[in-house]
Amino acid sequence: MKLVTNEKDILEEEVKNESSNSVESANEEATVEESSSLHNKEVEEDELTLALNKVQELEAALDEKENKLLRLQADFDNYRRRVRLDQEAAQKYRAQSLVSDILPALDNFERALKVETEDEKMNSILQGMEMVYRQLAEALKNEGVEAIESAGQPFDPHLHQAVMQVEDSNYESNTVIEEFQKGYKLKDRVIRPSMVKVNQ
Repeated sequence: MKLVTNEKDILEEEVKNESSNSVESANEEATVEESSSLHNKEVEEDELTLALNKVQELEAALDEKENKLLRLQADFDNYRRRVRLDQEAAQKYRAQSLVSDILPALDNFERALKVETEDEKMNSILQGMEMVYRQLAEALKNEGVEAIESAGQPFDPHLHQAVMQVEDSNYESNTVIEEFQKGYKLKDRVIRPSMVKVNQ
């Protein structure tokens, strides 16, 4: 009977050993799983942090590229506007050089037409010169050239060039008394200012 008890005891002890081994093994497995789970979480967090940093870098680079693009677009728009304005100005004032070259000839015609003569041949020459003068003046007018009004006008340094100053009580101060040479404008640009005498 003692033998049976021993066998029973042995079996119980083996069961106990096995159950304690299985508990220990389960505990070890749980610990391994927990540490593995913690390690996986840390790896995931590291990967997430890296990904977020990369996203921030890419967003910053994208913002920089967008700003560069907007600046380039603005520069190009400004360039196009400047080119258009230059072309308009070139078109508007295309005759400036020709007008500047013709004005001295126009002055000479005006001086010649002021000559008074009794000779009939000379009068017919003057009539021909006057016709040529009128045609020149008309052609210039068609291009937008106009004479600057001077005599009796207030002195304007943008339109007049004072070559003489006098004191005359018949005129107000800073008034143009006499014009020595006509001034001309091409549209809104002064080609040549009038040479004038001004009252102080």
